Amino acid sequence: MDKRTFLKNSAILALGGTVATSLPGSLVSVMAKGTTAGEKYILPKLDYAYDALEPHIDAMTMEIHHSKHHAGYTRKFNAALESAGLEDASVKDLFKKVSQQPAGIRNNGGGFYNHKVFWKSLSPNGGGTAGGDVGKAIEKSFGGFDKFQELFSKAAATRFGSGWAWLVKTNGGLVVTSTPNQDNPLMDVADQQGYPLLAIDVWEHAYYLKYQNRRTDYIAAFWNVVNWDYVNERFNKAAK
Repeated sequence: MDKRTFLKNSAILALGGTVATSLPGSLVSVMAKGTTAGEKYILPKLDYAYDALEPHIDAMTMEIHHSKHHAGYTRKFNAALESAGLEDASVKDLFKKVSQQPAGIRNNGGGFYNHKVFWKSLSPNGGGTAGGDVGKAIEKSFGGFDKFQELFSKAAATRFGSGWAWLVKTNGGLVVTSTPNQDNPLMDVADQQGYPLLAIDVWEHAYYLKYQNRRTDYIAAFWNVVNWDYVNERFNKAAK
């Protein structure tokens, strides 16, 4: 590979690799991971194009969020695991005792996992009200979809600083909660623990390019792209 080709490929990798098919196989392999070849946790591919959620979430935000932020968490999570000698540990086992883990595992492991749930929580064919088993559970736990939506939106809007809002399945039913930074309800540090069903990222990088300081507008737009099929899938998985 000559210098010009190497520099071109390096630039493409830095931009998230939108033309991966033109690259040598070794580079495509690294790009697909978003990390270094051989590392355990990989950057997941999205089920839709970066512009597929417009006008609700813009393409530039999606590309930067996925190819930069999520890729960065993935890379640093692998590095933190290697540093701690925990490469063989599962994410969920780490989260159960995350208070005993180095900050790099807590922050980057959360960033890796939370974004995986978030991307799947979105769909260009999403929106509307929840149906299926999770719709029934929402009705039972909150008294109706409108009340759930109100509580979830409030949790997202009032999360101070950076963090997440969640719909969580617990032994007592469904609960709405929020977590700071990259924490999540699977972690032993969470105020409300349980199995995450739906997530919204309220870090500024998730919405600031389009909505600036109008977080509530971003939250309102989010409801147009919620993937209720995926939420039902997680609900039924948790029920087993």
